[in-house]
Amino acid sequence: MSILETVRACNPPDWLVGAGVIRNLVWDQLHQYQTPTPPADVDVIFFDPQDLRPERDRMAQEQLAQRPPHVAWEATNQAAVHLWYEDVFGFAVPAFHSSEEAVGTWPETATSVAVRLLPADEIYIVAPCGLSDLFNMILRRNPRRVTREQFMQRLHSKQILRKWPRVQVVYED
Repeated sequence: MSILETVRACNPPDWLVGAGVIRNLVWDQLHQYQTPTPPADVDVIFFDPQDLRPERDRMAQEQLAQRPPHVAWEATNQAAVHLWYEDVFGFAVPAFHSSEEAVGTWPETATSVAVRLLPADEIYIVAPCGLSDLFNMILRRNPRRVTREQFMQRLHSKQILRKWPRVQVVYED
């Protein structure tokens, strides 16, 4: 909860926390782990079409880093992703219109989930691919963004089955 409180205090426009940090939390609980799997980073997305400079992400990360908890923050302005994505990943993506739209393109359906802490401490959930794969521990690629080869690389590099052996991987073509 402290992660969500920190991001809410910094309040980047249209912010969400999601991807691996949410997946890890849920799958750790479903595996009944006593010690949580530490995330490589905490993905914070926001949508600021008024400031598309690459420095905007760094500025958001620095603002988050000034507050506890001290985790590896990864802040990304989803309004600017289309400007750099091809240079990094080798193919172009269309411009997004909101943070919620961006979540729907994340690599796996179980990680296409993000949350925001509302002012009354209610949790707002964004899950364009649904929540069933997350809670049923099913890992399948999101065809909107990744190829089967990229999916397989992520499966191995993130050591999903070693960390969560009860996860079922769906190998779709």
